[in-house]
Amino acid sequence: MKEMIIETVKEFISNLGFPNAEVSLDEDKRKVIILIENRFVEDNIINILPAFDHVINTILKKKGLIPHVIDINYYRKERERIIVELAKAGAKKAMITKQEVELPPMNGYERRIVHMEITTHPELTTESVGIGKERHVMIKFVQ
Repeated sequence: MKEMIIETVKEFISNLGFPNAEVSLDEDKRKVIILIENRFVEDNIINILPAFDHVINTILKKKGLIPHVIDINYYRKERERIIVELAKAGAKKAMITKQEVELPPMNGYERRIVHMEITTHPELTTESVGIGKERHVMIKFVQ
């Protein structure tokens, strides 16, 4: 199955005009990593990534394969690292002040990363609040 996923993604990327792209798979995290050396892709990754994610996962589903998180040029990996650091800083502030800490708006994937990181602190809890693009995480001190 791993080879089929990689070949499917390689074919899609090649058809888009990137025949030299590298594709690898992290099976544990269900993540497909695509490395594309192209200035346009690098400059527009924030706009391209959701489209690639949607189309590639639609293709995988049609082939009966499991959907995966798509990461181009390690953008998501770096974003995840930043979100974890933000969660840690928020946790530290909440524990020191013993007050709620409001994080900036994030998408569902990023909010989940925060919720998972805060589970390592038994004295804290999290809650997603807000609607749409304003949805964000509140870190709360449990008394």
